[in-house]
Amino acid sequence: MSASAPRPRRDTRGIVDPAELLSRVRFRRHVPAPELRPYLEHYWLMDWELPEPYASHLVPHPSVNVVFQRYGRLGAPAEDARAWAEVSGVGLGLFTQKLTETGRVCGVQFRPGGFRPFAPAWPVSEWTGRRVPLGDAFPGGSASPLAAVLSPEDDHARVAALDAFLLARGPAPDPAAEQAMELVDLVRSDRTVRTVARLAAASGLSARSLQRLFAGHVGVGPKWVILRYRFHEALERAEAAGVPDWAGLAAELGYSDQAHLVRDFTATIGVPPTAYARAVSVP
Repeated sequence: MSASAPRPRRDTRGIVDPAELLSRVRFRRHVPAPELRPYLEHYWLMDWELPEPYASHLVPHPSVNVVFQRYGRLGAPAEDARAWAEVSGVGLGLFTQKLTETGRVCGVQFRPGGFRPFAPAWPVSEWTGRRVPLGDAFPGGSASPLAAVLSPEDDHARVAALDAFLLARGPAPDPAAEQAMELVDLVRSDRTVRTVARLAAASGLSARSLQRLFAGHVGVGPKWVILRYRFHEALERAEAAGVPDWAGLAAELGYSDQAHLVRDFTATIGVPPTAYARAVSVP
């Protein structure tokens, strides 16, 4: 990667106890080909060799992912291991993945709103809360890209295979997708956008038109996106050093009160935020 090339984001937002995950797996992100960058967050690669099973947990972003997975001995050809590819729609709850023995994952995280140009036949809500075989979203494709994506030891070769896979399938021009991506970016970057009414005013769309746009191109409604991004920030703050001011954080993120934040956090992660903060601070 040249000095002037863009770099993927480095935060761990959405990962539950990221320090624990990163101590067990090799995790890295890469930027896609220039033609794909408007539609993708990044590629994400994981490799692991574990002496005992480990369960990773993620509070998903409002993004569709295409995921190539392989479980089996290192160095074995992809066709000799358990390998498959799937489209993972926007996850509505906590996502848990059990990692065992030796494995590899190569994933494509699309920007919210960025998947539809590659699979224009269906609204993105078709995939929400679902994990489906790759062919369901990309019917009539050429030979399986599993070996090309999963076999190389070199990251750049895997990235090149992912680039080739996506460039062969689009993107199709879609002004609505561009609008959806811009609006989700606004929600993510502007903490004052706490309601659908505020987002509708910023977009110049009616609330109903905004709902249709998000259903077709993001896969979830605008209110869900707003709530998910502020929850990601709460999770990140719980992982930071020191004891957060929970009442102040609740007000800062737009929760009605501290109790609302605590209920949301506990329902999603399974423990209250204070307990989670204590657990992740233990060396």
